[in-house]
Amino acid sequence: MLTSNKAIGILLCTPRVLRLVNADPLRPFSVLNRPPPKYEGHIPLTLTERSVLAVGSAITSLLNPRRGDLIATLGEATATPYFIYRLRDAMLSSPTGRRILRDRPRITSQTMSMQHLRNLPENSVGRAYASWLDREGVSPDTRDRVRYIGDEECAYVMQRYRECHDFYHALTGLPVIVEGEVALKAFEFANTHLPMTGLSLFAVLRLKPAERSRFWNTYLPWALTNGLRSKEIINVYWEEQLRRDLNDLRIELGIEKPPDLRETRRALREQRKAAREKRERVGGVMGD
Repeated sequence: MLTSNKAIGILLCTPRVLRLVNADPLRPFSVLNRPPPKYEGHIPLTLTERSVLAVGSAITSLLNPRRGDLIATLGEATATPYFIYRLRDAMLSSPTGRRILRDRPRITSQTMSMQHLRNLPENSVGRAYASWLDREGVSPDTRDRVRYIGDEECAYVMQRYRECHDFYHALTGLPVIVEGEVALKAFEFANTHLPMTGLSLFAVLRLKPAERSRFWNTYLPWALTNGLRSKEIINVYWEEQLRRDLNDLRIELGIEKPPDLRETRRALREQRKAAREKRERVGGVMGD
């Protein structure tokens, strides 16, 4: 299975390494006339390269939804030319969003002390975030760097969205299992309009029948209703909300917490187990 770096290498007929050549300003942008990077790690792409990368990463991430690197690549390849600018403009229209763009905060284990967050008051945003990370076994350092968005400011907007994703999990209580991720992506699509979040909904095809039924009947209606009516969550300055009560923040944003997915799955497992044991007991009695 190809990683995104390998895919780009093949597109450019180079083994795993993308050749960046200085562009001749008098010649159009092409594989052989590539402009210099606009920020550290930036890889300029032609329209053809971007299209092929989008299709390839979409297919591969659908086959393997746990490939976070390809999902990230899909997000970048499909965010331009319109959607990431819309999200940037939403930040520019908000005083808090403008401060975030000016300050350029990053969310990593270096900027977020997990020990400090774990000691915050019960049900605070910071403690809920740390508890969610601990429970799900993930780290704030797992988010890939943005590489394929041409505008430097928009690249930061995508990076910010990506690094805030775990706060969205903590805000909604949705776990990182495929069923929870699909529900959260539906919420993000309604709120951010990023195409990748909408395309991720095809992963519902991989769910079991009971999970699909739960998604269509419970989590998709919740996601669309709350995503559309809530404030733009990209404008939350999470670093300033860490001591805030999580329920108060939900009320301010206009977000209702969905049914606890892990608890729902646990209860259904217990019901199936009880039903199976009952059948076995009845069968034993009939056999006697």
